[in-house]
Amino acid sequence: MAINFEKGMTKKVNYTAEMTAQIIDQYQGGISVEDIAASIDKSVRSVRSKLVREGVYVAQPKATARKSDEPTKKELLNELEAVFPYDVNGLQGATKDAIKDLLTHFAKA
Repeated sequence: MAINFEKGMTKKVNYTAEMTAQIIDQYQGGISVEDIAASIDKSVRSVRSKLVREGVYVAQPKATARKSDEPTKKELLNELEAVFPYDVNGLQGATKDAIKDLLTHFAKA
């Protein structure tokens, strides 16, 4: 199917009204975008884009990075600097566990 524009220009229609209604019904019925795309011989990206344009596609929530409850290495070094009588800049390459061990040792002293 083609849409006629002025001066003889036409544009190919990728989705008919029937196809659009069909993919919306399938998507809302719980069929995956991948299965819908395979059934109408379109790419997943094309089907997803059409569903987005129609306002029915719900994107999957992305997993967000969760900040650890543990203090950062910089925070540990600042804490160590308060109890350690020497410059701690040389300990930048130390592991967090090693810095924690030093904190434990000097906190006891």
